[in-house]
Amino acid sequence: MFTGLIREMAEVISFKNNFLTLKAKYKAKIGDSIAVNGACLTVVRFTSDTFTVELSPESQKILAMENYRGKVHIEPAMMMGDRFEGHIVQGHVDCLGTIKSIKNNGNSTDYIISIPSEYAKYIIPKGSVTIDGVSLTVNEVMKDSFRLTIIPHTIDNTLFKTYKVGSKVNLETDMFARYIYNMFKGKDEGLTWDKVDSIMASY
Repeated sequence: MFTGLIREMAEVISFKNNFLTLKAKYKAKIGDSIAVNGACLTVVRFTSDTFTVELSPESQKILAMENYRGKVHIEPAMMMGDRFEGHIVQGHVDCLGTIKSIKNNGNSTDYIISIPSEYAKYIIPKGSVTIDGVSLTVNEVMKDSFRLTIIPHTIDNTLFKTYKVGSKVNLETDMFARYIYNMFKGKDEGLTWDKVDSIMASY
């Protein structure tokens, strides 16, 4: 389990034969679970200043592999007793999103990200979403896209400063949104999040 708060930007040393080697300040151990750009991966080797994770063909098919070069986001799995911030992130990437537009508003920047239609139902206004491992709040939801408003600190310290229109990103929808939607979908074919709010308020 993760929080979506990036521990550091690690440097990609190599990616060969399904093995991704990263240089980082974090001291990894064999078997550690580490989210790399939001995907939960297992440490299989380490040195004094690097660690290596293995990516299965399935993972490589799902992930935005073009972002696994240069710098990447890393977050080690939470430990019992850690301070909980961000939101609950599983490190299971649902799909790829695509940056549709980037608009600078002075003290913030709006990013509109498109999402495959089968996952759009899990994006909720003012809910949470994880983009390449970064926990963010959804400000607006459209039919097949959503808007994020990112502050300069987040942009300066993450891959957001490198994204361009057309960039692909790893996207994990909110775990609770998935669970709640699937709990209620069989009861009402016209299910909306407004109806879910009404149902939850009745308890």
